[in-house]
Amino acid sequence: MQPIQLIVKDPEILGGLQSSVAPASLFQALLDYLEGGQTLDEFLDDFPTVTKDEAVAALELAKSLLVDQLR
Repeated sequence: MQPIQLIVKDPEILGGLQSSVAPASLFQALLDYLEGGQTLDEFLDDFPTVTKDEAVAALELAKSLLVDQLR
């Protein structure tokens, strides 16, 4: 079974986000929202093509990668 690819660099995808693919620009927007004190729900309201599961999975992946770098 192949892992779901959550973050890609593909400008062709941003205009029509499909299923579990989250372009890097959307992931950056998510981080910007959270850094600015906005909630995940506020981000999801502004980006309705992203599901809560996708956003949480992207954050979990980023956390995992960061923790691995710190080991």
